Amino acid sequence: MLRRRWLPEKSFPSYAYLPGRQPHPVRDPAGHSYNSEAMPLAAEASLDSDIFLWGLDLFNHGYYWEAHEAWEGLWQVADRGVPLRTLFKGLILLSAAGVKIREGKQAAAMRHAGRAAALLRRLNTADHTFERALGTSPAALAEYAEAAARIPAALRATALGQPQPVFDFILGPSSGERPISSQNKQS
Repeated sequence: MLRRRWLPEKSFPSYAYLPGRQPHPVRDPAGHSYNSEAMPLAAEASLDSDIFLWGLDLFNHGYYWEAHEAWEGLWQVADRGVPLRTLFKGLILLSAAGVKIREGKQAAAMRHAGRAAALLRRLNTADHTFERALGTSPAALAEYAEAAARIPAALRATALGQPQPVFDFILGPSSGERPISSQNKQS
């Protein structure tokens, strides 16, 4: 499955972190992001920000822990009680499910995917903003998440730290184009 890049100018981390198997990315001096800030901190929560798109790239290519980290900054600055914050929390939990699937922890994967699905189902908005940003409706994404956790991916053997997508869907703007406002921003 072709997995498009939304920010091809950014290099992926040197490994896809799995807890306990590689150095912690930001706490361990050997971590891939130790003492570095790959993306500026989010000033505002936005679906057209480079931070959101970077999270999509990371997620789609199997860097689930890293996608979680990218989206967490957006979640933290999103206003409480607004649908956008709920979306970011759902994506964070879906990323956590990806990590657990990679670790072979099905019960934890199902728990995270279920929590993500519950949040995503609350986002059936009539304006289709989230559907355009994700390339699928939040309700459909909820179904995909639960299915992936119920039927774990047949993981192939990979080198330690090699990213491995475990979801059979790709997230990204349905137009196939980067959002206009992010095309002119510096990373």
